[in-house]
Amino acid sequence: MIPVPGYENQQIIVLGLGRSGLATARALLAGGAEPLLWDDSPEARATASAEGFTIHDPLKHDGFRGVSLLVTSPGIPHLYPKPHPVIRAAWQAGVAVDNDIGLFFRAIATSEWADFDSPPKVVCVTGSNGKSTTTALIHHILHANDRPSQMGGNIGRGVLDLDPPEDGEVIVLELSSYQTDLARALTPDVAVFTNLSPDHLDRHGGMGGYFAAKRRLFAEGGPDRAVIGVDEDEGWYLANQLAEAQGDDRVIRVSSGQKLTGMDWLVFARKGFLAEWRKGKQIASVDLREIQGLPGAHNHQNACFAWAVCRTLGLAPKAIEAAMHSFKGLPHRSQLVGERAGVRFVNDSKATNVDSAEKALLAFPSIRWIAGGMGKDGGIEALKPHLSAVKKAYLIGHSARDFALQLPPDIPHEICETMARAVAQAATEAEPGDTVLLAPAAASFDQYPNFEKRGDDFTALVKALIG
Repeated sequence: MIPVPGYENQQIIVLGLGRSGLATARALLAGGAEPLLWDDSPEARATASAEGFTIHDPLKHDGFRGVSLLVTSPGIPHLYPKPHPVIRAAWQAGVAVDNDIGLFFRAIATSEWADFDSPPKVVCVTGSNGKSTTTALIHHILHANDRPSQMGGNIGRGVLDLDPPEDGEVIVLELSSYQTDLARALTPDVAVFTNLSPDHLDRHGGMGGYFAAKRRLFAEGGPDRAVIGVDEDEGWYLANQLAEAQGDDRVIRVSSGQKLTGMDWLVFARKGFLAEWRKGKQIASVDLREIQGLPGAHNHQNACFAWAVCRTLGLAPKAIEAAMHSFKGLPHRSQLVGERAGVRFVNDSKATNVDSAEKALLAFPSIRWIAGGMGKDGGIEALKPHLSAVKKAYLIGHSARDFALQLPPDIPHEICETMARAVAQAATEAEPGDTVLLAPAAASFDQYPNFEKRGDDFTALVKALIG
């Protein structure tokens, strides 16, 4: 735990008592504050009360009197589509609103860091897709090279649940737009922008607000080095804003699919090969095609981001390449579950939107595609140009019939409704060389509480099938 200083004997309201909320409450208590906890869920309040915390409804009995700060969990809307009533009440009471990310950066910015021989560094990864894999891959490479490292944020442990950093340690954080949008302090040493595609638009008032939330990590965070994906215009714009001139190596531009040129620091992947260029000269080249934990162009993009971060942290090319080969990938993200009779079964339950599903569909040559769930605006219409490898679609969940109507007429499909039926049917019909791919292109909430449970169900069914 990282205790939060600066609020000794002050009342701090914590709104939202999930993983990050409870970790925040414990960290505030450890720093000497008096946390007052609230959640709209009676079950969450009961859990917090059983741990000994004070439950306090901020909307009753002048609930913000004497309160110094409101700390809200990232899943709670603070502006769009409309502010949570407690957050609006805090504004009206003149009480500042922050989140655990803001508290984290305040907590680690202490004079004690001057006593380290090698001050710890914080790497933050944001973007629409690839954040989790990039974060985990950086952490893995550092660990494989005996560099002390912790991983948290939107993956693994909450930021305030991490251990206080030690000499020379690197803290690698995945940050969502919900987290970067509200944090009152953002001071990473290295910041990564992976890519941008439409997602969470209701929470940000459209694409402009969504990009603005990501951009805060760079514009207000002022990182020493920025690693920017330039496969969309927003990335080019951000890189251009951050660089003072050509060859400014504080900005590393990254791409998957296009060759980058110029005197800048560049890392890109084309046709399965990663290349690093600096000041017009090639520094390194790596064949990514045989790295099983990083299949497909989208994972090659993730590899480029991790490579750039680890290079700026001082690791040698050969050390990074060796560590990549031992990376097993993350659950629910192009995860190879098993193989039977030449048929591979891949779990990409994290593909909850068409952009991430597209990347999964382009990663394999012959696909039995399991898709469906709670479809998002537009369904799978945007995937039509990317279905050439699909031999048949097996559709599940609430949007199964809507997805069926959007499939090209030359792609066979079957409405299976349930995961169990889809897995069984796809496995029965699959031939050697096929990949049975779960890439739903939809949210899970019609049948599962989250994408992890959906992926776990697929994994359990496959393992039972292949023995």
